[in-house]
Amino acid sequence: MNVAAQPGTVYLAGAGPGDPNLLTLWVLRLLETADLILPDDLVSAEILSLAHAGAEVIPVGKRCGQPRITQAEIHVLMLEAAQAGRSVLRLKSGDPLIFGRAGEEIAALRGAKIPFEIVPGITTAFAAAARLKTPLTDRSAASKLILATAHHAAEKLELTPKWAGALPKDATLVIYMPGRRFRVLAEDLISSGIAGETPCVAISKATTLDEHVYSTTLARLDDGAVGPAPVILLIGNAIQVP
Repeated sequence: MNVAAQPGTVYLAGAGPGDPNLLTLWVLRLLETADLILPDDLVSAEILSLAHAGAEVIPVGKRCGQPRITQAEIHVLMLEAAQAGRSVLRLKSGDPLIFGRAGEEIAALRGAKIPFEIVPGITTAFAAAARLKTPLTDRSAASKLILATAHHAAEKLELTPKWAGALPKDATLVIYMPGRRFRVLAEDLISSGIAGETPCVAISKATTLDEHVYSTTLARLDDGAVGPAPVILLIGNAIQVP
């Protein structure tokens, strides 16, 4: 496999959760060779500093949920650059296929018949659990892992992730983009059948120098104790954080 960026090709790639040491070698090679880099806001300056001097970098992420550029405009940037024979690195936080709107970008690329590659990254849930030295699954406590988000498309009004029936007792629930109403979120999850004494960990800015860990139970989850965004929640009996 040629891991250097190829002319006319778009790479939908994951930059991992924040720590540059968690980049894959493939993404590093793309940073060193891509003509145009389109990073989300959560891609750190340390990671972008690894790009070669001749790369054009155009940030295309959001701040506080407010886009500086629309998704349609991102599509135009990718397509026009690739059609002009440039290599494009569309760099997303974590893994590009987990809550990263990759489906829309893949559809745009396929519709324009632009060659593209998906380059996996370490998703925040796995990196955060590793940093905390806790399992997400365990033979005696959790045989299921559920990844959910409390952030929805504009036409969806639900505050919390929904599913049919109660959450299985032998599951670990990971919530990306939980918002800031953690107490309301916890009460909604408890009302869905999750026991209030279930371990819960809120990790702010996971794997970065500003990482903040708040370990509690779902019933005691307190808005004021959770660090600043981005935050990820780990909930389940397999979570083992002192």
